[in-house]
Amino acid sequence: MSTASDERLVEQARTLTQAWVEAMVVGLNLCPFAAPVVRNETIRYHVSEAGNEDDLLRDFLQQLSDLVETPQAELSTTLVITPWLLQDFEEFLDLVADAEALLEQAGVEDLFQIASFHPGYLFEGVDADDLSHWTNRAPFPTLHLIRQDEMSRALASYADPEQIPERNIARLREMGREGLIARFPPLADYWPRADAQEPGADDNTE
Repeated sequence: MSTASDERLVEQARTLTQAWVEAMVVGLNLCPFAAPVVRNETIRYHVSEAGNEDDLLRDFLQQLSDLVETPQAELSTTLVITPWLLQDFEEFLDLVADAEALLEQAGVEDLFQIASFHPGYLFEGVDADDLSHWTNRAPFPTLHLIRQDEMSRALASYADPEQIPERNIARLREMGREGLIARFPPLADYWPRADAQEPGADDNTE
């Protein structure tokens, strides 16, 4: 990193994303896969220092390679976090598509999947102020690399896994805006700019 302020941002991004995972994803049980990897400390929070999208994709591939080469008991899953890039949601979606294409080119699309999160995440065809968007909103643009077999095992022990997205949305709507901010106060910092964007994504909630 070039400056002390950049180094501080890297650490802040890592700390804030970890707090979001623990308070929101695990705390609200939005994903049955999350709690075990947090408990076992087999989740990696990688803050990318990339200054452009090509370098970010190279960073993504390196994290993918690490997952392939590291035993699952040591490293289950990785979040690739980019504090500097892709603040525009549509540009982020384009990057996600490129990352998914790289999985296919590497021949590992049956082994890994990507879940995507963004501070301005919006599901296509849903009102911009609907709380359902917050199932996929994180403090920074994030690509989550997940092992398919581990997710399958988690879902196998979960009642009606196909209903997970609907249950998550119902819970967020029941909590309301103030309830969500009370659980994770940093949400208040990026709530207005998230709702200002236009819808454009398909539902890929974990």
